[in-house]
Amino acid sequence: MLGRYFEELAAGLEAKLKQGDQEIIAKKNMALQTARLGARLYRHAGPIAWCGVATPFELMHALGVTSCFVEFVGAMLASSGAVGDALDAGEAAGLPSDLCSYHRAVQGAALLGWMPEPDFLVATSSPCSGGVATIEMLARRYGKELFVLHLPGRSDGEAVHYLAQQLAQLAEHVGSRLARPLQQSTLQQVLERADRASALLGEAFRLCRTVPTPARRNDMANLAFLMALLSGTEEGLQLATLYRDELARKVRDGVGGIAGERVRLAWFQNRIQFRSPLEQLLEEELGAAIVLDELNEVDWEPIAVQDFFTGLARKMLANPLSMPLSARIDRLARLAGEYRVDGVIAPCHWGCRQGTGARGLLTEGLRRAGFPVLNLEVDCIDPRPFSAGQLRTRLQAFVEMLAARRGRES
Repeated sequence: MLGRYFEELAAGLEAKLKQGDQEIIAKKNMALQTARLGARLYRHAGPIAWCGVATPFELMHALGVTSCFVEFVGAMLASSGAVGDALDAGEAAGLPSDLCSYHRAVQGAALLGWMPEPDFLVATSSPCSGGVATIEMLARRYGKELFVLHLPGRSDGEAVHYLAQQLAQLAEHVGSRLARPLQQSTLQQVLERADRASALLGEAFRLCRTVPTPARRNDMANLAFLMALLSGTEEGLQLATLYRDELARKVRDGVGGIAGERVRLAWFQNRIQFRSPLEQLLEEELGAAIVLDELNEVDWEPIAVQDFFTGLARKMLANPLSMPLSARIDRLARLAGEYRVDGVIAPCHWGCRQGTGARGLLTEGLRRAGFPVLNLEVDCIDPRPFSAGQLRTRLQAFVEMLAARRGRES
């Protein structure tokens, strides 16, 4: 079912792009690359891997493996409108309703036969134990080996060395089973593309700091996740180029992302993946621009081939989802200042222990730094408990408070 969905989505987007609408070419290409990745996974033309969010996808590309984090399936089921069936299947099999819906949906999809059988399963201890358990369940279902990367939660020299050793073991694990060890020439090409794409992506994110921002409400949503999946590929390099060029053109021409930007918002961790009226409300009725997604920033140095595993370990530990909460708060406060943010919206995804468990400290830390926070109780992929009216009222009150605060400060 999902394979057909991805194939049809890709065909439809390719047809739209041929029409040549330059105003939305970057966003449509992002959607197209998402669809193509899904189609490759479900076509199973080569070895595939289901992975944890923090997996080093550059390494998997260098080994010739098409790979994706499992939560991708939950997000795509939500956007396609089919997530309810997968959640029902998982719950009927005994999965508790307070388990993260991303992981319930993935396991339900596996029960329904909606996921292709993987060649490899790579779990990561970051950002959450629920992801590890889900991939372990898939390993048992398909009778496959499970490889777990343990991220130490700090970034000192000992932690980097510990993770780098595991990455070398992962390369050996995959390469030996494919009888295709990691090749220096392939690795060089992957790293060159990854570094060029990172530089372009960094430019694109800095352009979003412009007042008014050139980005519209959905332009940057999920971009960091997709770019991580495409890191080191020609598709990733092309997409980063399109975003940088489109945003630069808008800044040069003085084109804002929304009409009458009143307040600027940061969005914490996770976007709502199904169709909802909230972001349209923020943009069209309230004049609120989402200028910053927490993960949309390039915080790592270029990786050298001769020091590949160490450089890759440093990059993985620079991910805010893998760092100590105090460092994560400091990073988000710094970015909020650089993007001239008025306030922060945190969708407290139901069932996410990692996200909701941190929200009290994160809210307090950002408020001390001068940035009000609105915590939204919402499930980011399950539309069934979604309460648009209640959330609308809270968003309206929050934005009006921010607008009044900005007026007083001016």
